[in-house]
Amino acid sequence: MAIAAALWGTDGLLRLPLADALPAATVVFWEHLLVAVVLLPLLPAAVRSLSRCGPREWAAVLVIGGGSSALATALFTAAFQAGDPVTPLVLQKLQPLFAVLAAFVVLGERLRPGYLLFAVPAVLGAWLLAFADPLDVRVTALRAALLALGAAALWAAGTVLGRLVSTRLRPRDVTALRFSIGLPFAALIVLGTGNEFAVSRDNAVGLVLLALVPGLLALSLYYVGLRATPAARATLAELAFPATAAIIGVSFLNATLTPTQWLGLVVVVVSITALGWHERRARRAPVVAEPELAGVAG
Repeated sequence: MAIAAALWGTDGLLRLPLADALPAATVVFWEHLLVAVVLLPLLPAAVRSLSRCGPREWAAVLVIGGGSSALATALFTAAFQAGDPVTPLVLQKLQPLFAVLAAFVVLGERLRPGYLLFAVPAVLGAWLLAFADPLDVRVTALRAALLALGAAALWAAGTVLGRLVSTRLRPRDVTALRFSIGLPFAALIVLGTGNEFAVSRDNAVGLVLLALVPGLLALSLYYVGLRATPAARATLAELAFPATAAIIGVSFLNATLTPTQWLGLVVVVVSITALGWHERRARRAPVVAEPELAGVAG
């Protein structure tokens, strides 16, 4: 899970050169189109597997594809356009809380007190990492805040519902369905924002790498790991994303980190690593999954 999230952290390195040339909605559309084409041979088997599932799994896959994949990215981008750039980053940190709550309601996951020993430092570390001055953060734009909250809730729902459907669908089926269902939603977002579908040849390589590395490869690893990972623990592993993004920003994008951001980076890495180590050695895991979900690893 953490490796998949770390691959998401490479997104900025690939997306930044495209940001000046293409609208965000257009980039999201081409990401879905390219991956959907690559996974097209797997789609018939995925649809057959889904046809054997119940309404709950159908609804979950629809939300994952249309909501967590396409719409969440569009909402997060719109939040930056609607207000200050700080608000979306602040509220995105609530994603783990949404995921833990949804995992309890939807999946029946129970948290033992030991979970907080890893969750609290990981979320605080992500906060420190996101802001140069963690004590000077202002949430002012209501519309931006609502959009960012919607994105965080949809991403959290993707984690929880991905865990749900992993009991009935193989990881490759979930991945193929996610991008195939997300594609028409991404197209609607392009049309709704009044952007163009066309891109130049100069952007082709960047779009392909963006679609295949932080897109297809990361999500494939993500759904493999999610079969054996409670959603409440998975959402902490996803905090490897800001850690990787920070390292890439410093190394390749001429970004700088303040001392508190470096501290946040260390705290996130240590918290995620410690949780994985504890899960392997502890007699009582900090996250207790529903029996049906706990046995899907094989």
